[in-house]
Amino acid sequence: MDQHIGTVCVQGGYRPGDGEPRQVPIYQSTTWKYDTSEHMGRLFDLEESGYFYTRLQNPTNDAVAAKIAELEGGTAAMLTSSGQAANFFAVFNIAGAGDHIVASSAIYGGTFNLLAHTLERMGISCTFVAPDCTNEELEGAFRPNTKAVFGETIANPALDVLDIERFATAAHAHGVPLIVDNTFPTPVMCRPIEWGADIVTHSTTKYMDGHGAAVGGAIVDSGNFDWDAHADKFPGLTTPDETYHGVVYTEKFGQAGAFITKATSQLMRDLGSIQSPQNAFLLNVGLESLHVRMPRHCANGQAMAEFLHDHPKIRFVKYPGLPDDPWYDLAQKYLPNGSCGVVSFGFTGGRAAAEQFMKSLHVAQIATHVADARTCVLHPANATHRQMNDEELAAAGIAPDMVRLSCGLEDTEDLIADVAQALETV
Repeated sequence: MDQHIGTVCVQGGYRPGDGEPRQVPIYQSTTWKYDTSEHMGRLFDLEESGYFYTRLQNPTNDAVAAKIAELEGGTAAMLTSSGQAANFFAVFNIAGAGDHIVASSAIYGGTFNLLAHTLERMGISCTFVAPDCTNEELEGAFRPNTKAVFGETIANPALDVLDIERFATAAHAHGVPLIVDNTFPTPVMCRPIEWGADIVTHSTTKYMDGHGAAVGGAIVDSGNFDWDAHADKFPGLTTPDETYHGVVYTEKFGQAGAFITKATSQLMRDLGSIQSPQNAFLLNVGLESLHVRMPRHCANGQAMAEFLHDHPKIRFVKYPGLPDDPWYDLAQKYLPNGSCGVVSFGFTGGRAAAEQFMKSLHVAQIATHVADARTCVLHPANATHRQMNDEELAAAGIAPDMVRLSCGLEDTEDLIADVAQALETV
């Protein structure tokens, strides 16, 4: 039966049998033993399901991935060593040298660098469009060799909200999938698949883990994109893979399983960006309280944004829950119950004021992290987006004086008091 998302957070992905462990076990093993080489051969040929080497699959990881798939409303999922690996695998699973990607310009700096520079060195080009681009501008970004569209539900740290339906419609009109990074809202606040996204990615390091304990990523396939209907665009899924004795992923694993099976058996085999079983265990512990934590993060973020909004030392506040925010209407459509705990803002005193403010905080801590139980703060232009030039920063919505404040689970009054006293020093 269908269950509410809170129940899935607690019990999804793993159902113990009689006398089996109540908690997801940690399979801390590199390998599995078999009685015959013929049996192992069938596993290597994808003729049977099973485990033989943790670099490809592990039962702990699979149980946690199954929970995330259920949370997002997908048909299959896999864990990766980081959110960066998840985004790379999601794109590289369907694009190669000579191909092209369309992406929103308002995305995390590391992902921008991946798409704009690293993948370019591998022969995959990318055209960036503003998330609020016109339909004509979006249409003009596509090329005959475009293989996917990429965006973030809520951009990190610009906090722009992606119009998922509009970008999905454009992608599907060109016969390609929409990949959406849903790290900031998590499926508790938004399920992009319900709005037309085909592939969903996560940095599980953030809210899903929730405690800054374990780096990880995840990819979820909706099972909705018909790869065979566009077979010429996706030969890796629709034609024989000679590295597995000619298996055709869409024929053998169907629309619901082809994408994740190929990413696991091919990319994870060759590139090895697996999440450790220990980290997957810690991730699952975080997932069990995700539905309880996210409303509190959002409430703290909303209260902080409202406090900063009219402060004379603050030049601007970006938070999609503010009625005068340019993304408010889209947030009401896609995120009616809250967006995230992250607030971005700038200072009338410029970059120097931002740096002084950060030095004066006591509860909030300067950290290259976001979205966990403890409030943390970062200067993106000096850290996560440092590799961007001024033009790229502007396109991503990053001002030199912007500070990203990730509101944790502390008491709201204490967070506001800390920010207020820090502002007195500016």
